[in-house]
Amino acid sequence: MDIRTLSVVNADSDAARAAGDLLRTRYGHVPPDQADVIVALGGDGFMLETLHEAITLGTPIFGMNQGSIGFLMNQFRINGLMERLRAAQPVEIHPLSMITRTHDSRTVEALAINEVSMLRETRQAAKLRISVDGRVRLPEMICDGVLVCTAAGSTAYNASAHGPILPMGANVMAVTPISAFRPRRWRGAVLPCTATVRIDVLENAKRPVSAVADYTEVRDVDWVEVRENRDVTLHMLFDPEHNLEERILNEQFTP
Repeated sequence: MDIRTLSVVNADSDAARAAGDLLRTRYGHVPPDQADVIVALGGDGFMLETLHEAITLGTPIFGMNQGSIGFLMNQFRINGLMERLRAAQPVEIHPLSMITRTHDSRTVEALAINEVSMLRETRQAAKLRISVDGRVRLPEMICDGVLVCTAAGSTAYNASAHGPILPMGANVMAVTPISAFRPRRWRGAVLPCTATVRIDVLENAKRPVSAVADYTEVRDVDWVEVRENRDVTLHMLFDPEHNLEERILNEQFTP
């Protein structure tokens, strides 16, 4: 990979700002739309922001952790950055497309790299109906909510909700309930990435529900449709010894 110019972007924290200043001084800096690689300094949340901002650019992103967990990030090191970038392994991911209709008849669209989640807005539990490719699969679920996640996002909120961790390249997505009350034993589903998932809100006036695609939130929704968007490809770079596929696989064996 021929890399000549970098765009160094950082989160708004003291550590990330200091790291960004060091890298820009040593390696130079150009705007993201002129760079061969974007170097993102922060945590996983900042990486998601950077990926969203780079959707129209197609520029690969190499993240270095200056946050807390940093699952989507490489280790931060100042020295040898250009050599690391040239040796980095690329990972292609496709986001989820969310289309939702609100109670006041607005249609909202958004992309999600990690997951699309639906959550109750009040003390009342949500009542949801789940359909896959036009066929009702779960007529009614009483719960705090439900989420649909990508493989890259399966180790995030999905894992906290006890959903399955999905291998990269498996071409599947997960549907995971959040604190389901009825049916209590339903643990979710793993679907092919070609599937379209529709979630209808039942009794939406009494039991309002919000929909969230990564950090885009829509309140008081009537229904949500989610599918993988193969028209959008995002490029991430990882050190060979610590690539994303290995991290996801390792998560399945972490006690």
